[in-house]
Amino acid sequence: MTKSEAWLEQSWELALNKTLALAARLGDAFPHVAEGGRYDHCEEAWWTAGFYPGLLWLAHRARPDWETAKIAQRCEARLEKILYNSEAVDHDLGFIWLLSGVAAHRLTGDEESRRRGLLAANLLAARFNVNGRFIRAWNLHSKDMDTRGVAIIDSMMNLPLLYWASEESGDPRFAALAVQHADTVAREFVRSDGSIAHVIEFDPEIGKKVAEHGGQGFAPGSAWARGTSWALYGFTLSYGYTRDPRYLKVAENTADFFLSQLGDACLPVWDFRAEEGHREAWDSSAAAIAASGLLELAKYSARAEQFTKAAESILKGLHHTCTAWGEEHEGLLMNGTVHYPEQRHINVPIIYGDYFFVEALAKLRGEEGLFSEEGKKHSALDGREQAHSS
Repeated sequence: MTKSEAWLEQSWELALNKTLALAARLGDAFPHVAEGGRYDHCEEAWWTAGFYPGLLWLAHRARPDWETAKIAQRCEARLEKILYNSEAVDHDLGFIWLLSGVAAHRLTGDEESRRRGLLAANLLAARFNVNGRFIRAWNLHSKDMDTRGVAIIDSMMNLPLLYWASEESGDPRFAALAVQHADTVAREFVRSDGSIAHVIEFDPEIGKKVAEHGGQGFAPGSAWARGTSWALYGFTLSYGYTRDPRYLKVAENTADFFLSQLGDACLPVWDFRAEEGHREAWDSSAAAIAASGLLELAKYSARAEQFTKAAESILKGLHHTCTAWGEEHEGLLMNGTVHYPEQRHINVPIIYGDYFFVEALAKLRGEEGLFSEEGKKHSALDGREQAHSS
């Protein structure tokens, strides 16, 4: 083992150890943030509920242990009841079910997990606005926008649930909706410099774009770091499933923007365009998501070496400057920020930051992530690339 590889193996082993220790304490709970060193417990309906089961499946794949798998399966069983509550289900079904039911089916062949994953995909497809060709985001009400017509950049990470459902069922409808949503996001969210809008409001009746909102970013027109990483990774995943070269181009341009703003650092400020006086919050989760996305992008891009090196540099930097390996902290990555405009959970460990950090480490070691097209059958999307090259 070379010196450059030593940090990776150290980080990997320590991360697995901490994940298993977390499982021993939490059982089938749903952590979100680790304020004061200990992870909290959230309701099953919270959008982050899939990341802890995802961590457990990554750990189980690396160190096969059916006790770990059983905890993940208990989490999945608890999550099922949300699928029957129409007011609790939202656009983040992909985040939840790709890392729980779909992961379980892929790794164990469990048919109940497959059934739940397909049910979740049907519910996600039902959120599609046919006039605007987008998947509606939240269920909440807002005085600032008509949320019936809102789409957000995060949704690009949920599309693999629909691609998977088409492959698994042989029904092309799911993938067709994912493609239409991705096309709308590429047109309305992605700016010419590679920066990304977080929230776009459409007229829910006719589908016309009404406004851009700052969302969790500093303001309309800003560059929320985590939103940039969602786009980088999400468009890469859509390229992986469809082989549409437009998505690859968006992913590469967004990667270039993210890396140009990051510079020589490994830890981005929460919004790259936040004004002075609002730059004291960082977001390690954005760095971890981007690193995993860059490694996914390297599978397809002619610039694979550049993107792999960039991802390795980010992960190595996080390992040396942002990890918390001691028992006093349950989180893996410090300095994550959930929602700066609302001043919620600033510079703390976040469960999705931990998940993507471990997933990125796994990829750097030559393994697959849980969002990718691993095991795809191709049949549902045959001809997609040819159709868009004509």
